[in-house]
Amino acid sequence: MNAAQKGETLRVAQAGGPVAAREPAVRGHADAAGTDIIPIETAATLDGLFRERVRRSPGSPAYRHFDAAAGGWRTLTWSDMANEIARWCAALEREPLQRGDRVAVWMHNRVEWVLFDQAALSLGLVVVPLFFNDRTDNIVYILEDAGARLLLIEGEEQWRTLCRTVEPLEELLHVVSLERIDAPDDERFRLVAADGWLGAEARINHPRGDPESLATIVYTSGTTGRPKGVMLSHRNILADAHCAMADMPVRPSDLFLSFLPLSHTLERTVGYYIPVMAGACVAFCRSIPNLAEDLETQRPTALVSVPRIFERIYARTHEKLAAGSFVGRALLAVTIAVGWRRFLRQQGRARWTPLLTLWPALDRLVASRVRARLGGRLRIVISGGAPLAFKVSRWFLALGLPVQQGYGLTEASPVICVNPLHDNEPASVGPAIRNVEVRVGPDKELLVRGPNVMIGYWNNHKATYAAIDPDGWLHTGDQARIDGRHVYIIGRLKEILVLANGEKVPPADVEMAIAGDSLIDQVLIVGEGRPFLSALVVLNPDHWESMARRAGLDPDDPASLQSEDMLQQVVKRIGERLEDFPGHAQVYRAALLVEPWTVDNDLQTPTLKLRRSKILQRHEEQIEAMYSGHELDDGDGGKEAAARS
Repeated sequence: MNAAQKGETLRVAQAGGPVAAREPAVRGHADAAGTDIIPIETAATLDGLFRERVRRSPGSPAYRHFDAAAGGWRTLTWSDMANEIARWCAALEREPLQRGDRVAVWMHNRVEWVLFDQAALSLGLVVVPLFFNDRTDNIVYILEDAGARLLLIEGEEQWRTLCRTVEPLEELLHVVSLERIDAPDDERFRLVAADGWLGAEARINHPRGDPESLATIVYTSGTTGRPKGVMLSHRNILADAHCAMADMPVRPSDLFLSFLPLSHTLERTVGYYIPVMAGACVAFCRSIPNLAEDLETQRPTALVSVPRIFERIYARTHEKLAAGSFVGRALLAVTIAVGWRRFLRQQGRARWTPLLTLWPALDRLVASRVRARLGGRLRIVISGGAPLAFKVSRWFLALGLPVQQGYGLTEASPVICVNPLHDNEPASVGPAIRNVEVRVGPDKELLVRGPNVMIGYWNNHKATYAAIDPDGWLHTGDQARIDGRHVYIIGRLKEILVLANGEKVPPADVEMAIAGDSLIDQVLIVGEGRPFLSALVVLNPDHWESMARRAGLDPDDPASLQSEDMLQQVVKRIGERLEDFPGHAQVYRAALLVEPWTVDNDLQTPTLKLRRSKILQRHEEQIEAMYSGHELDDGDGGKEAAARS
């Protein structure tokens, strides 16, 4: 049964229009000096892209991974990868699979993820990636909804999780495990070990595929309800990768360090398919706890990251400085001031000043040491998946790290906007990439149209027609303004808090500002229909322990979280973070928590987005306590309410 027979929605016509579109991307493989970019027409499909890279660069390094048995890093060439892909193709061909069948992969980032993906795509199969840390009920739902015929896992932990389910998963033919599992079989699933399943046979001849055919179904981890399966074609992803590369000057000499999950479309397009398109090498990070060490030892030149990584480095640096000397803090402040002026001059937004003559010394003493923590060679740094606070991006740019903030959605393959190096406005998410149109619709909603927009949602016609209008515009749900070419995200349509006095507050902006405090691991702003804003705050356990002990409190005693002195201290720290916000966007009460919101307790999605409604429900008592005595407030605003508290 192919995709058209089972739930595939016809693509809405992509009618053109003169709305904030950029010129078509340059065709050919010589877009810039020193590059070797494969054109979309030559690749045709994602597996065709890989085969063309093997043809062009057979002996060049393609992937690096840590070989635990050998105790060191191992490099595979494009030719090595092609030989292994041929074995995976032969194994998949022995299965009773038809073109259009879905096959799922549930693994950390590793070479086998790529081998399986490429082999499946070359046979016309549809790849369904699963988040490694997702909840079991979500995994089972996705496998069932997609009708997955085969599942690739890493080992025993996932197998035991799968066996605990009660759903039959009748369409699943095989579960293939990379590791041999010493566990009883389950009659519902046919477990096989990858080494025996692969065998020695290889298949290397593949017909040219259809660029418009379905390549993957990526389930978005929505903050409410069941995830929806985003259908992306080969053309969708190739077009997005090729157009995005105009603002990401990737070269064959580049080395990416891959640590965001490949199940995340940002990492898959930018950290996997773009390196193939450009001929760059990818090193797979051993794990998140090993990230800092892998950055220093592998010394990547390109990195795709989420804001949290930058926020942690920023916060830890300031923690160390706070405990250090005044001279150290002053030296960093001067470095940031001069470095920011240098950045603005490079962007053509500031004139030369004699202060810039200090940069070589400041770079040697301060900036280069911070960059060294990230390997010291980064020249392409993409931040996406969530907003990066301006003060954090400004800080890194001032230190000479070329952070390019972007914006996208899984439904757009995913890149929509990115700041180019030569026109980097860090308060924005950049201009739309080439061949993609953006405009602001009703209620300031950002609308997107282009070849990267999805086919539709799997088995969900209603959601498809709600997301893509008859003119081909994808409704993002994000509010934005467009200033010149740059797009500024200003909020979410469904995440605007309306206070009792009618003032409207986008909570994401407030939360992002507060999250920069090292004491606070997570925060959620509350205030819908209330007289003022309050905050649910998950404390950093190490910082909370030292803070409580200094106040003579027992950090393990839940009563300490109710200490009025502690609450006032936290509210004061929050206020310092919000000093540039208007009065109605200030936080006047807080509830302190120590249990984090995670995927396991269903309060966070696998892409680390907070499930607001579930968090509000979980902490209903704490929320009501923060507003106790203010139910009949006259709505004059937070300051009066706070004064009465």
